[in-house]
Amino acid sequence: MDLNLTLFGQIITFALFVWFTKHFVWPLIIKALNDREAKIADGLAAAERGHHELGLSQDRATELLREAKTKAMDVVDQAHKQATHILEEARLEARGLCERMLKVAEEDIVQAKNAAKISLQQDLGHMVVRGAESILKQTMDAKVNDRMIADMIAEVSFSE
Repeated sequence: MDLNLTLFGQIITFALFVWFTKHFVWPLIIKALNDREAKIADGLAAAERGHHELGLSQDRATELLREAKTKAMDVVDQAHKQATHILEEARLEARGLCERMLKVAEEDIVQAKNAAKISLQQDLGHMVVRGAESILKQTMDAKVNDRMIADMIAEVSFSE
């Protein structure tokens, strides 16, 4: 019976150990496990939020880059338009200057032409007077008159 009494003593000791563990140790272990589970859940939730925020940040960064590229293209387009406008203004100004210079040159040519006409008219008048003087100085010979008139016609033809 010693065996039974020993067995009975071990059963009572085991029962007391179970009861003690259930009431005092087990709640502490459960609390520690629950705290650990909560921390792990919070960490996973924070990691998920971080992953989600990373995705949102990447989307925002992509959007900002797209906006920056669009703005840069707008600035480049505006610069091209302004350069084209400046070139067109310069072209128009150059054409106006060219037209003014052409008008001045044409006026100079007209003035030179008029001066040449006046000079030719004066020279022709002098030649006519000299020819008339020559004719009057010489005798009234028809052959001589014809020769002098031919010479004057040749001079006038050469001058024109």
